Amino acid sequence: MSETRTAHLMDGSGLAKRIVAETAARAAEITGRTGGSPCLATVLVGEDPASATYVRMKRARCAKAGITSRHIGLPATTTTAELVDALRDLSGDPDVHGILLQHPCGPHIDERAAFEAIAPAKDVDGVTMHSFAAMSFARPGFVSCTPGGIMRLLEAYDVELAGKRAVVVGRSAILGKPVGMLLLAKDATVTYCHSRTTDLSAVLREADIVVAAVGRPRLIHGADIKPGAVVIDAGYNPGNVGDVDHDTALTRAGLITPVPGGVGPMTIAVLLEQTVKAAADQLGTPHHM
Repeated sequence: MSETRTAHLMDGSGLAKRIVAETAARAAEITGRTGGSPCLATVLVGEDPASATYVRMKRARCAKAGITSRHIGLPATTTTAELVDALRDLSGDPDVHGILLQHPCGPHIDERAAFEAIAPAKDVDGVTMHSFAAMSFARPGFVSCTPGGIMRLLEAYDVELAGKRAVVVGRSAILGKPVGMLLLAKDATVTYCHSRTTDLSAVLREADIVVAAVGRPRLIHGADIKPGAVVIDAGYNPGNVGDVDHDTALTRAGLITPVPGGVGPMTIAVLLEQTVKAAADQLGTPHHM
């Protein structure tokens, strides 16, 4: 019998609490200097229960961090043009510092057109093409929140990225693609995998870092993981199940994120942090990010 390893869990909840505490202190400083608090506008189209729950949770976290939230609820019948107008109005409102469009918006909405109506300076969720370009070229700007949270976790656990093989499973515009760009900027050798990838297991077994971001429950099993690899499970599936089969992965990985308590809390922490940074930039208040 070979010795059975147990991976160390990456505590996203603990790190997120520290980031939010620092963010709350910055928000209080901005309020003290300017008399106004950082403001995040959340936009929700329709009444999708999961989306409504996410928005309520984000608004509650805002309140705890000293960030004002303004909620714009639009009917399910809202057209792309109407949504674009609403987002442009918020982009032009000096009292709003960050904008979050909760997605998916519904099949009748052109989400890319909606995202592009958000001013880059207020794109605290990192969803515009401007933000993606900034991530890709390592320029100043806002990162997509889940990829940004993943990078902060890797940094907190001193994961060496330069020269390492990173495999990203998933190619969505606000998770898979940008996290690959951020890893590349840290000198990792990045491979993207997706539904058309041939022999995914063989690719995964070469990876020093695995980012699972495909939205398929327990797609990746322990046998797919190189012993000692770092496994980041960014999957969100019903029943708090990630894209990685956690029990079997525990016996192979060196570090692994739990679901829940791993990537999820980091996503919201980065959103709040970037909202406060956006407010500081727009109000001309010194900040230390």
